[in-house]
Amino acid sequence: MKFLLHSRVQKSVVLVVGIVLLGIAMVASVLYGIQNFRIATAIEAYTSFTGSNEQLIILHTRVPRAIAAAFVGGSLALAGVLLQALTRNPLASPSVFGINSGAALLIVVALFLFGGVFTFTQMMWVGFLGAALTALIVYILGSAGRGGMSPVKVTLSGAAVAAFASSLTSLFMLIDDKTMEEALYWLVGSVSGRDLRHAQMIIPYLVTGWILSIFLAGSLNLMALGDDVAKSLGQKIVWVKACIVIVVVLLAGGAVALTGPIGFVGIVIPHICRYLVGIDHRWVIPYSVVMGGMFLVLADLVSRFLLMPEEVPVGVATAVIGVPFVIAIVRRRAHE
Repeated sequence: MKFLLHSRVQKSVVLVVGIVLLGIAMVASVLYGIQNFRIATAIEAYTSFTGSNEQLIILHTRVPRAIAAAFVGGSLALAGVLLQALTRNPLASPSVFGINSGAALLIVVALFLFGGVFTFTQMMWVGFLGAALTALIVYILGSAGRGGMSPVKVTLSGAAVAAFASSLTSLFMLIDDKTMEEALYWLVGSVSGRDLRHAQMIIPYLVTGWILSIFLAGSLNLMALGDDVAKSLGQKIVWVKACIVIVVVLLAGGAVALTGPIGFVGIVIPHICRYLVGIDHRWVIPYSVVMGGMFLVLADLVSRFLLMPEEVPVGVATAVIGVPFVIAIVRRRAHE
């Protein structure tokens, strides 16, 4: 039994409440962790900076971390929405499309060839390039042959490219222990250690992806009726699918470049959003951005307390939450 918000007023109110809760979650992310702070201390860090340890932690660690988690979580969730619409696969996500694996492979290759010469900023752009190249390869493979792009061909192409890239990544890491040490923490996925400068370089790409997704909402609704119906209603399917891939590269590629491959956000959140507002992408898109951001911010907050005083990378926390959810989806589909 679905819990659907039917009226426009209900959906708007719940969306506004979600934005407020996202803001509260980000404030909690700034205040709580191995060290807890009062909200007055956080305000003072911006109004009357004294250079104390507390203010430095808030400004240079906690605030960038909360911002990165919110933007990356929303972008990964939205990328999942677009890929599930493109492939008609309820379990589609950036990892299925091979984007995570492609970004990881190019970063590991760069570390293997150039070693410690790479700064984090350079590694971030290498990851973005790897994500874009992988998406292009999957798109070309999925569009080859008779009938052009089809959901099955894209899904199989993505799975094949992801498996191939993961195998090469493991090979390079096994050959060189130093490469393994440098790449391992990034490969798990984490929002820690990012500063505002890193976020400012990637956020414009993510926001551009959000805006373009809104313009694609009507086409996504028509594509859900099937390619033939969409074509009969005047949709240029090839161009729409190409635009979806470009937007996914901006969203997932930017997210992976900033924080590393974080799984399950793109699977879990789209299903929750459709549970709330149905299949209309004009609502699913903004809901996925808000709920995805809230999900990753809270997952990052929880990850700080799992093995205190050590912090668990947020990619581990999302996997712990996401695996039971995926099992539930598969079981539900099996009984439909």
